[in-house]
Amino acid sequence: MSTDPPPVEPPPVGPPPVDPPQAGEGDRPARRRDLPAALLIGVLTLLLGFAFTVQVRNSDDEQVLAGAREEDLVRIVDEVSSRGVRLREQIADQRSALRQLTSSDSETASALEEAGTRAAALGVLNGTAPAEGPGLRMTLRDPDDGLRVTDLIDVIQELRGAGAETMQFDGVRVGLSTAVTGTAGALLIDGRPVTAPYEVLVLGSPQDLETALNIPGGVVQAVGSRGGSVTIEQVPELLVDALRPLPEAQYAAPDDDD
Repeated sequence: MSTDPPPVEPPPVGPPPVDPPQAGEGDRPARRRDLPAALLIGVLTLLLGFAFTVQVRNSDDEQVLAGAREEDLVRIVDEVSSRGVRLREQIADQRSALRQLTSSDSETASALEEAGTRAAALGVLNGTAPAEGPGLRMTLRDPDDGLRVTDLIDVIQELRGAGAETMQFDGVRVGLSTAVTGTAGALLIDGRPVTAPYEVLVLGSPQDLETALNIPGGVVQAVGSRGGSVTIEQVPELLVDALRPLPEAQYAAPDDDD
């Protein structure tokens, strides 16, 4: 019995087998390429979910309104209308308050401005504030000391009658309560001694003041009859800066009822 050798299989035809890639080497580029796609898919999913939620909520509101009874719809409309009315009333109230505040501020500013103007005018008239303007510079010479108290009072009264608004006599501010005392050659105004020649600064219409002083029997003629003389100079801008102390009322007080 013969024994045949086993048949020999022919070698396989084709490319040699390739070993599979090691784990963690060949899949890295693929994973990197898949990451942006995964992020994009996630973002789209969130957007779709949000849109779906909004759509469902709107649909729910529409369904609630569609399924509401007529009286419920009327009540909802009334509530919305009432809310709109209240909002309009609040807006109107705020606008009115704003107008009142603006008007109040304006009125307060005007009142303060007017009060300041009045206070300044009163300060000029009563001699507690300096003043400037057109007027006269007068010099009364009395070489023989012949001028008396009545002569100085006549000068002050004559100037006031001619429209003098304020004046100072030899450095003493003349006011409503000014007093002339003393004797000839030793005269005093409000307790302060004055000596000749007397300088008088007076604010008012220069022409009117000078005309009043030169009338027959007026100041110029009276001083001349006492042996003195008067020099008058019209000045377009004159400063009266002597001040009187502000008197304090002993009995009268402002009325706070208004």
